Amino acid sequence: MKWVVVATISAVVMTGCGSADDTTPTDVTEPAVSSSVAPDTSTPPLDTSTEAPSDSMRGKRYCEVLLLGPTATGIEATVFNSFPMGDCPDELWRELDGEAIAVEQGAALALLNGPRYWLMDAVKRGSSDVISAMFGRIEMNRYATVAITDTTSIGRSYTPQTVDRKSTFIFRSGQTIFRLTADDGRQFVMQSWSQQVDAALSEADLVDLGGRLQLPTGWTYEAVTLTADLIVGASAQPAQVLQDELLNSYSLID
Repeated sequence: MKWVVVATISAVVMTGCGSADDTTPTDVTEPAVSSSVAPDTSTPPLDTSTEAPSDSMRGKRYCEVLLLGPTATGIEATVFNSFPMGDCPDELWRELDGEAIAVEQGAALALLNGPRYWLMDAVKRGSSDVISAMFGRIEMNRYATVAITDTTSIGRSYTPQTVDRKSTFIFRSGQTIFRLTADDGRQFVMQSWSQQVDAALSEADLVDLGGRLQLPTGWTYEAVTLTADLIVGASAQPAQVLQDELLNSYSLID
């Protein structure tokens, strides 16, 4: 049961980085929401992967610690993220003990989520609610909380969860993105890929990942190259995030 909780909650709570990141733009205009289906600003991919520009956070490694506790309506997870303070060195990450962290932090359970790699180019968010903490020798910032009110959703891939992260993700024109389309037309863009299930998974593997996924009936997966910037999320509203069975995470495109 513990692994089911880890697999579900850890993958659905992927967050945006803080304003300390020098890739964060100072001014981003939010797109107008006209329907539940995002406009198609993409063309078929030309290559198997896209090289991120030097000022992009795409491909940067990070890890997270999730502190869980019961609430009156279910479970709440507080999310701490190592980006942009460092790349979560493997030797330091392996030192962490979830049980010891839970005792130290007064949490019912502490989950270790990583390593993971970003796929957006930049994140815009405020810093007023960011709190820093040390977990072992890794510095992390608190960026989000996730309330799991429907406990029957635990363990179910392709089931969106509400994440209060107050951030906007920017995927730049010319980049290849990886997109799920649900049977009702909703679209989700992959925001990070995970090496927790497949330790060898790389960005280049994501183009053909659809052949490995057990997608729900009527769902599709595709790699597309953007012809205009894609802006996902807003600082004033929660995000909808889901995971696939490999623990890659996706955000709803508004």
